[in-house]
Amino acid sequence: MTKDVFFPDETDIAILDALQDEVPLVCRPWDVLAEKVGITSGEFLIRIEQLRDAGILKGVSPILESRRWGLPSATLVALKVPPGRVEEVAALVSSYTEVSHNFRRDHPFPLWFTLSGRDEEHVQALLADILERAGLSEEDALNLPTEKKIKVDVRFRFRARMQGEGAGGPA
Repeated sequence: MTKDVFFPDETDIAILDALQDEVPLVCRPWDVLAEKVGITSGEFLIRIEQLRDAGILKGVSPILESRRWGLPSATLVALKVPPGRVEEVAALVSSYTEVSHNFRRDHPFPLWFTLSGRDEEHVQALLADILERAGLSEEDALNLPTEKKIKVDVRFRFRARMQGEGAGGPA
């Protein structure tokens, strides 16, 4: 049995584009975004759920600037974790509020995550705690501290893609 493939229509594409712009900080932001797209807020919410169920939209969440709320030091960490323990160690890593996200890669170090702290010593103490609790050694970790932060604003313009345009113009 094959799963039906979901093909977003023009309205779905407009929703995806709108969600990548600034979401207003109001009690019902979907009302504002729905109006921008030209549909009711009820339809907007139903379509978001359909996009999520289809695996197109993972979620809607803020992008927080950790430096602004007291965590100016950061590092990218890659862990060498045995294949049978990746999910277990990922759950442990995710339990730390100083970890913004983690992800799996097809790599000798399969688990990668970002870790922020008050200062370099705090970041190192957090990493040491993670390693100890996971039963891993320092050699099992690639610690890649942030030297210079460069923020890249990545947005996918779906309407342009549907019309045959990309970053370099028409396809």
